[in-house]
Amino acid sequence: MTIVEEARAETAETRERPPARSAAVRPDMSSAVADLADKHGQARSGPSERATQAQHAKGKLTAHERIELLLDEGSFSEIEALRRHRATGFGLEAKKPYTDGVITGWGTVHGRTVFVYAHDFRIFGGALGEAHAAKIHKVMDLARAAGAPLVSLNDGAGARIQEGVTALAGYGGIFQRNTAASGVVPQISVMLGPCAGGAAYSPALTDFVFMVRGTSQMFITGPDVVQAVTGEKVSQDELGGADVHSSTSGVATFAYDNEQECLEEVRYLLSLLPSNNREHPPTATSADPVDRRNDRLLEIVPTDPSRSYDMREVIEEVVDDGEFFEIHPAWATNVICALSRLDGHVVGIIANQAASLAGVLDIEASEKAARFVQFCDSFNIPLVTLVDVPGFLPGVDQEHGGIIRHGAKLLYAYCNATVPRVQLILRKAYGGAYIVMDSRSIGADISFAWPANEVAVMGAEGAANVIFRREIAAADDPDETRTRLVEEYRSELMHPYYAAERGLVDDVIDPARTRETLIRSLAMLRDKDAALPSRKHGNPPM
Repeated sequence: MTIVEEARAETAETRERPPARSAAVRPDMSSAVADLADKHGQARSGPSERATQAQHAKGKLTAHERIELLLDEGSFSEIEALRRHRATGFGLEAKKPYTDGVITGWGTVHGRTVFVYAHDFRIFGGALGEAHAAKIHKVMDLARAAGAPLVSLNDGAGARIQEGVTALAGYGGIFQRNTAASGVVPQISVMLGPCAGGAAYSPALTDFVFMVRGTSQMFITGPDVVQAVTGEKVSQDELGGADVHSSTSGVATFAYDNEQECLEEVRYLLSLLPSNNREHPPTATSADPVDRRNDRLLEIVPTDPSRSYDMREVIEEVVDDGEFFEIHPAWATNVICALSRLDGHVVGIIANQAASLAGVLDIEASEKAARFVQFCDSFNIPLVTLVDVPGFLPGVDQEHGGIIRHGAKLLYAYCNATVPRVQLILRKAYGGAYIVMDSRSIGADISFAWPANEVAVMGAEGAANVIFRREIAAADDPDETRTRLVEEYRSELMHPYYAAERGLVDDVIDPARTRETLIRSLAMLRDKDAALPSRKHGNPPM
């Protein structure tokens, strides 16, 4: 056999002979599945039992425990549970836990899809790094693409300092996505731990902020920095705790005593909201009769415009089963904003609260109501405005604080709203505040009034003092003259039917028929079709 023939024979034999097995044997599928389960177990359990105990010792739940309370049982689907950071330096290369400190995914609340991300304080204190941010970006993009609400469970120490500017860029991506999703899907921030520095701006960009007393704080600069710069000594709770933000700053919409109650209320809020701006809010079957009379209203609201009462009692009497969900209940209490149902359909209610500052509009009330009107309009929630307003709050502080600019926010929000809008004047509606509270002149679809209403430029006493100033001053008995002229002005220009005679009120109704009147009007307007001018966007007062 020649050398060539031997080579060919050897090659043929090599082709026919199976390759030698490697020394490393591949595991079978059951072993691979067991290894996968182990890794998911590590991701679920966190860095250590000690870390979990430390979280519980602070009165705080873990990220997974919070998600289980928020979502329907067994509905959570986690994504990127095995993600790890790729940063090096400062010891990070030796610490690469699964999840990288944030749990992301989706599930259901009352059977409807909701996306969620939850900081895991046990890992890097919940601080945000590049991989951590990328996971949040992913779930935010999914929420917007799927047209479903996004809930963030915040419990983090801010940017991961070891990763430098990449962590800051991660926050920028979150802010950009918050803005892109605004008015597209509901965004809810739940503060369950510290939130400092730039991290506080993401919650501020969302629709609602929930906080828990004693465990959650929000501030741009912490107590140490405040003391160093200003000399003021303040605790974290005094600076940015739940009660401060829910009653003083207006940053927090709600404050609760514990996480369980807080997350249950988030679930309830979601039951009142549509999944996105292309849908209507979910309806519910109501056993409360449409034509149920409201005779109790005759007792609740005194006809004397100077006497106080609680507008919450009016709302409770009118809405389905007396249930409503008040927004910002502890801030700007002279105006009430609430979500409720009429005949099973969700409505947004804006009402002057006579029991607080006589129901006047001031800077904070204007901002609160404007934001709520804008939210309802974004998500196809009809507006019911209950008016009993003596005007705007006078004073140097209000004028210097920009009441003109802030009041214009509410005016702009109403004028820009295309959802069904029904106004009801209970007692008084004076001056510019009457116009701003969704009058017919700024686009209310239907306006009603009770038979003791007073719609005017100002109260009769003030008007008479201006118009008849000289006559009163020259009278032999100024007090008697003033009283006579006040009554004359009231009978001529402030009687209950003056506005109705001029088409500014569609009808004067029996208060006992308030519920039925509102429901029938909203049913007529349910398919309202209104379009705004073609433009990139307006330029509202900021």
